Amino acid sequence: MELTLTSDQEALVDAFAGFLAKESPPQAVRAAEPLGFDARLWSKAVEMGVATMALPDGGAALLDLALLAELVGRHLAPIPFVEAAVAGRVLGEQRQLATIALRPAVDGVARLVPAAAVATAVIALDGNELVVVEGRPLPLAANMASAPLADCDLHAGERTVLATGAEAVARHARALDEWRALAASVLYGIAASALDIAVAYAKQREQFGKPIGAFQSIAHRLADDATAVQGLQLLSRKAAWALDDDPTEGGRLAAMAYLWGGEVANKVAGDSLHYHGGYGFMLEYDIQLHFRRAKLWSVAMGDPRAAYTRLGYQLFSGAA
Repeated sequence: MELTLTSDQEALVDAFAGFLAKESPPQAVRAAEPLGFDARLWSKAVEMGVATMALPDGGAALLDLALLAELVGRHLAPIPFVEAAVAGRVLGEQRQLATIALRPAVDGVARLVPAAAVATAVIALDGNELVVVEGRPLPLAANMASAPLADCDLHAGERTVLATGAEAVARHARALDEWRALAASVLYGIAASALDIAVAYAKQREQFGKPIGAFQSIAHRLADDATAVQGLQLLSRKAAWALDDDPTEGGRLAAMAYLWGGEVANKVAGDSLHYHGGYGFMLEYDIQLHFRRAKLWSVAMGDPRAAYTRLGYQLFSGAA
């Protein structure tokens, strides 16, 4: 396993980081609420090639996409990068804006599909069929994180069957593994940015004549948070790498990275918010943007406790 960035990857990260620093500051994130989507920003990102690089002929490895997903999380960019990237890899071609349902449909309806409120195509597992349904964006399902979630009736619109039976299940499962790995990278970015905010505030805010970061109760928690964030970066990158280079372990690592990412992002964002005292809950402070999004990303696939149970069976089902 080689996770040291190549010169091409470093150039990719530098270019996208500069782009998001300019185009997705906190005021732009706020302006995109409550829909959670900035059409202008997405159009510019597409022009940069971030949508086509996810396609099979785009030349990008999943680790390359994970590096961009980290930056999407750091800047809370209101674009459906992860969903569009995963959907593009399933379809093998670029659609105007495609997304994927994270849970199988029930009675022909896919619930709380990420980005479905802005997407023109939704991929979903409906019974034993993997389908793509094209049509207009769907009505927004209001949520705490201002994400473009929506329910999708898979029998409304133009429906195309992509695969059936075991192949459909396998392709959907692979797409979910890729979503987990990229979502873990987004969660890392959210956590890393929240940690930066916490450190800056702990240096600035004074109590009893000294910065609050000088008190052990805060300094030690910041150190623990920094360690957890660094570990999450390593695990999420390893998961993305493994899905391309070590398929036998890729799915398990993606599940681990996503679940750990949810825990880390929630803890770090929560710690940072509480270091701000009552100010942290106010809309004028940026940390609440990270706190709300960490909550949503970590439960987007359902109850993490159930996911931990499934992971445990995967890891230890062969043990005595």
